[in-house]
Amino acid sequence: MTENIVRIAVYLASFALCMFALSALDFNRFLKKGKIMEAQFLMILLAMGLGALVAQFLLALRFMN
Repeated sequence: MTENIVRIAVYLASFALCMFALSALDFNRFLKKGKIMEAQFLMILLAMGLGALVAQFLLALRFMN
């Protein structure tokens, strides 16, 4: 039970940190003008993917035997 809570917390923290890190990039330079919703959706998807990779890495280090 406690391990599941730790895993969820690590995934949420990784997602939040990746959202914070990706906010430093200027996505407007790479996207079409007027596509604000699509740019925000892309940023969320990138943060989810990167956050999942970071969380898996951290959990592999934590629960290594």
